[in-house]
Amino acid sequence: MTDAIGRRTFMVGTGAAAMTLAAGGGSAEAAGLVGGNLPDFHGALKAELNFPAAWGSSPVRDFRAWRRTARAKVEEHLLVDRQDGTPYEPEFTPGPEGEGYTRELVTLSLTRYERVRGALLTPQGPGPFPAVLLLHDHGAKFDIGKEKLVRPWYDETRLASAQVWADKYFSGRFVGDELARRGYVVLCLDALGWGDRGPLVYDQQQALASNFYNLGSSLAGLMAREDARAAGFLAGLERVDTRRVAALGFSMGAYRAWQTAALTDAVCATAAVCWMTGLKDMMVPGNNTLRGQSSYYMLHPGLSRFLDFPDVASIAAPRPMLFFDGGLDPLFPADGVQVAHDKLRAVWHSRHAEERLHLKTWPELGHVFVDRMQDEVFSWLDHVL
Repeated sequence: MTDAIGRRTFMVGTGAAAMTLAAGGGSAEAAGLVGGNLPDFHGALKAELNFPAAWGSSPVRDFRAWRRTARAKVEEHLLVDRQDGTPYEPEFTPGPEGEGYTRELVTLSLTRYERVRGALLTPQGPGPFPAVLLLHDHGAKFDIGKEKLVRPWYDETRLASAQVWADKYFSGRFVGDELARRGYVVLCLDALGWGDRGPLVYDQQQALASNFYNLGSSLAGLMAREDARAAGFLAGLERVDTRRVAALGFSMGAYRAWQTAALTDAVCATAAVCWMTGLKDMMVPGNNTLRGQSSYYMLHPGLSRFLDFPDVASIAAPRPMLFFDGGLDPLFPADGVQVAHDKLRAVWHSRHAEERLHLKTWPELGHVFVDRMQDEVFSWLDHVL
């Protein structure tokens, strides 16, 4: 189009935000923003994501070979080296006995960069026992990490904060203590930014992630490597039956659980509560992930050009996996959950292992892991481990 004096112009954005700019020659349409954080051509970018490395799309037709190839693709995008040669060198500090289980703090090297303190619960008895790696959520609450899931016997201030969190999301329960009473060894550690490794401030997350990228590394990649190493440590304890180790998490912890299962065979079964969706269905105006900040803990740059979230989780097939979602969960739209469930179901079906995949949406619940959900997860773990 031309303006009143005949100059060629083009439009930036749409509607009231459109601007008329002079152009010396040729014409083009410059992009604006949707909601302040999406390019208005985001639909075109999403359309180009066809996840060519997913099972069924990949040219690799042997499933075991595909698993190796897909896992290598994920690891390539973590930007953090494997840490297999780093000695754990654990140090154990006994705590007071619980109801039918012992408590310890354990400090170990998950990577060569720093040592991390965690809570370790062990049932009383001869063992070896089944075990659960518990992975805490995000929740924009950084003063507590492992304490969200294991009752802290070592800090009254954290106990008060943790009880409020348990009341809000877990029907007042500490999931780790419940599992220990049921006969499971439980390990839970802080991710970087939480508890002993924080507390981070919400608005600092993007700067932290940016600094990792500038250092040639990745915040999300570090968390992924640490979680896989934690699973290996737990499986290697003499008190643990290495054939009966599960990963369990809620919210970001659920993401961590299925990601850990994809990265290491030390995890024999996985329970993920309130974190599973199709990426393209989550990348819509108004979704929480578009705010950045917390999403950096789950962002591996470039991986979405090859694999969707359920494709990564499927690397763990045909091992037992449980996915619970809340029908009223505002973070994960129902259509995205359905897309993910359909993909997961197709993979386990291809392995003739449909009975090992437990998918359930709780229509009356939101973003929570309440007692009746916990009880069903516990019973499922008893069955598959």
